[in-house]
Amino acid sequence: METLFQYNRYLHITAGIIGFLVAPVALAMRKGGEAHRLWGRVFFWAMAVAGTTAIAGAQHIHSLFLLLTAVFSLYMAGFGYRSIFLKPLAWNARVAAFDWAVASTGLVVFLGTVAYAFAAGNIPVGVFGALGAMTAVRQLRGYAKAGHWAKNQWLLNHISGFMASYIAAVSAFSVTSLRFIPFPYNFLWPTVLGLPVIWWWQRRVRAQRVAIVPGFDLSASPAPALHK
Repeated sequence: METLFQYNRYLHITAGIIGFLVAPVALAMRKGGEAHRLWGRVFFWAMAVAGTTAIAGAQHIHSLFLLLTAVFSLYMAGFGYRSIFLKPLAWNARVAAFDWAVASTGLVVFLGTVAYAFAAGNIPVGVFGALGAMTAVRQLRGYAKAGHWAKNQWLLNHISGFMASYIAAVSAFSVTSLRFIPFPYNFLWPTVLGLPVIWWWQRRVRAQRVAIVPGFDLSASPAPALHK
């Protein structure tokens, strides 16, 4: 078992490093281009592997923080990736049962996380739990308004999900590895630096006021007008 967990650790470190290096590359590429889509996929799968192995590793070392951070990072990466396939909700009110189930389960899990953090006085766990719960609530409210989304709402969700996943992964790395940074600053600095970037990107997308050509691939080609 020790050998198995050692291999799990190596896989987690490898996937984490790939995610750390690839995320800025994907963000810098032209949105909707082949390079952006390629590196976006690499980032998603790197976060999926890193999050899954982190959950297994957290069980081994009995780290609740690592476990909940991995759950949050996985959820946000899934939220960002799934948003690409939800472009039709701008004019189609049909929401798959899968999406309702994932958002509802996420809300229950994150509310439980907040409750635990409040009882234990654990600030980092509480922050991630609160952010996750707010994301799940926003998803459920969005599904309830399906058919009336802004044409670029999926893109706002895509940006928020992927960047929040990256922030969570950096936070976990900082807490577990950058021990020279005192608590709680080792946990807070990625969020402090990352949230303004998310807000900046969202403001930029909203200011463009362009529609996005619908599709089930990873493209995002601007169109001057898109009607139902």
